[in-house]
Amino acid sequence: MARDTVTAALILIGDEILSGRTKDKNLGYIADKLTELAIELREVRVVSDIEDDIVSAINALRGRYDYVFTTGGIGPTHDDITADSVAKAFGVGIDHHPDALAMLQERYDGMEINEARMRMARIPLGGELIPNSVSWAPGFKVENVYVMAGVPKIMQSMLDVVAPTLERGRPMLSETVPAHVGEGDLAAGLARVQEEYRDVAIGSYPFEDGGRYGSNIVLRSKDADRLSTAKTAVEAVVEDAASSRTAKAWS
Repeated sequence: MARDTVTAALILIGDEILSGRTKDKNLGYIADKLTELAIELREVRVVSDIEDDIVSAINALRGRYDYVFTTGGIGPTHDDITADSVAKAFGVGIDHHPDALAMLQERYDGMEINEARMRMARIPLGGELIPNSVSWAPGFKVENVYVMAGVPKIMQSMLDVVAPTLERGRPMLSETVPAHVGEGDLAAGLARVQEEYRDVAIGSYPFEDGGRYGSNIVLRSKDADRLSTAKTAVEAVVEDAASSRTAKAWS
């Protein structure tokens, strides 16, 4: 039987993301995939290529959530320090993994395997490899921390391998109530509904459609019955607000 809730956090690693030079494309894919797996992504951090910052983020999150995923920093260059940072976070050594070395030798058969390329075979001791079907260099897993590439296509291939091995929670159900009235007209009523249905997450998301403003009220819960009754209550709030607005327009 699935656990009610399984949680995750994501660490996006790289100065290029913080500087704006690289526009991150990994968060959306990972969030969608985890939602599909009924794993709740609870926190996302973006950290620079500084070892202490990466270590601090890993150690802050790995005990708080069921899974921690990282992207970036496992390439061949001097600033690819994620593997060393993970090893430091867990207090273990790091060395060339025999299976990763075999992949390296097969990939570069007949070519010089220089020091930079050898860096991509360095894995924290006790780490398990995550295959990479796009290029040879693997990601790896240490306990509940999954270390993946920053290049979106490669990261996606790694996550697709990892996904079937992850524990799933109960699916989060969602309903949306469109409201062609402003958030200010809905706020008090929605607050009353939220107070009654504390186990249902209720969010208001404004939109503009051809000069007409409104809000989509999104309700989320793992309990179908509570979600249904909360939706009915929100629909009543929307109807009352729309009626009140119409009455004022005619007064």
